[in-house]
Amino acid sequence: MRQSPLVVVANRLPIDDSVAPDGAFEWRRSPGGLVSALHPLLRHTPATWVGWAGGTGPAPHLPDVDGVRMRAVPLSGEDFRDHYEGFANATLWPLYHDAVEQPEYHRRWWEAYQRVNQRFAEAAAEAAEPGGLVWVQDYHLQLVPGLLRDLRPDLRIGFFLHVPFPPPELFMQLPRRAELLRGMLGADLIGFQRAQAAHNFAQLATKVLDLPATDRRIGVGDRVVRIGAFPVSIDTAEMSALAARPDVADRARRLRQDLGDPERVILSVDRMDYTKGIEQRLKAYHELLASGDVKVHDTVLVQVVVPSRDRVAQYQILRDRVEHQVGRINGEFGRVGEPAIHYLSQPFDRTELVALYRVADVMAVTPLRDGMNLVAKEYVAARVDGTGALLLSEFAGAAAELAQAYLVNPHDLDGLKAALLAALRAAPEDVAARMRAMREHLGRNDIHAWAGSYLSALEETTSRSGRRTTGG
Repeated sequence: MRQSPLVVVANRLPIDDSVAPDGAFEWRRSPGGLVSALHPLLRHTPATWVGWAGGTGPAPHLPDVDGVRMRAVPLSGEDFRDHYEGFANATLWPLYHDAVEQPEYHRRWWEAYQRVNQRFAEAAAEAAEPGGLVWVQDYHLQLVPGLLRDLRPDLRIGFFLHVPFPPPELFMQLPRRAELLRGMLGADLIGFQRAQAAHNFAQLATKVLDLPATDRRIGVGDRVVRIGAFPVSIDTAEMSALAARPDVADRARRLRQDLGDPERVILSVDRMDYTKGIEQRLKAYHELLASGDVKVHDTVLVQVVVPSRDRVAQYQILRDRVEHQVGRINGEFGRVGEPAIHYLSQPFDRTELVALYRVADVMAVTPLRDGMNLVAKEYVAARVDGTGALLLSEFAGAAAELAQAYLVNPHDLDGLKAALLAALRAAPEDVAARMRAMREHLGRNDIHAWAGSYLSALEETTSRSGRRTTGG
């Protein structure tokens, strides 16, 4: 057992922007994502979470939440615009997702990225105990491990990238590629979602920095940095228990009735993001309706879209296009009281979301590129009756683990239509066999297995390098 608390460093603090009536803050839970992954772990681990509280100006003083100390990092309006909306989400995000949208490069964005990463590193250095463990999360903070090592060489530093890491030919486009690689290499252990990402990183360490590297280890001066795949997961038992609650089962029954009690319900739950393949999925569904392979009275599609990055122009344009598509399909195929698509653009209460998982006969998770996609895993864990078909993009990290899903290339419109029909028309025994295998896998590979695997590897890495592994 670790003798010093864990310090998690992430772009956002995991709290709601609003305050509960009793004055307490609550965990911010959204479909998939970082908070859903780490929340179950930190409830049982002494920890400090370093991150941005969501507003601009001075950092607020925040109370502990579920026993986790919250340490806010201040951001100005300029920091938010140039670091978060700019370099993180208009440069790195599109590049790391196969350049689905063209990345933009601006020098002031890079300057803000450096400035904000330095601020996060300083906050982490102040929060960590001597010889402590700091776990830095995701693409917003790739410089933090290196900066933190300069400030606190006594620390054990881990870095985990939740999004894909691109192949060398894409990463090489970045004007500040060497600095980003050096920043990540300040960690003792760099974790990725898939082995291919670790391979890409090792190739770049050699190509850009001329470092000796394999797909497992990279030599950096007198240190050895370990790299590897650690696929993130969910609290499978917690999700299954929530789905099995009588009130959730009752809500699922009422939802199905509200939908017109159709023979089949298709569900998709996505952030509003161009990487999620929403437009391609809607086009495939439109063509299935037009061909008569799917009929509105028998089948309904529920598309939940959680608003995301509303101030970024690309996301505003995407939202307008998606809403136009939905309106066109409903106008062409819907009837009074029977829309072809039930479109919900809003954050969802967790209990309501799990009830929707229980309603869905087919869960369509078809991103063009995704680091993992925890929604797919949540759906499997929520299917406590052993039914339900998962239609899953082969370009989601989850596809490497949930091989029994109906896998599809979302860029292939005809293939997407065929896979959706296969999932809708599958024999119950085939659906049950696939779901049983996926549920067994998630039972063995849950959030606790992920965290234990990563943190054990970090302990082993720092022990082998002769670094101190306990506080004091």
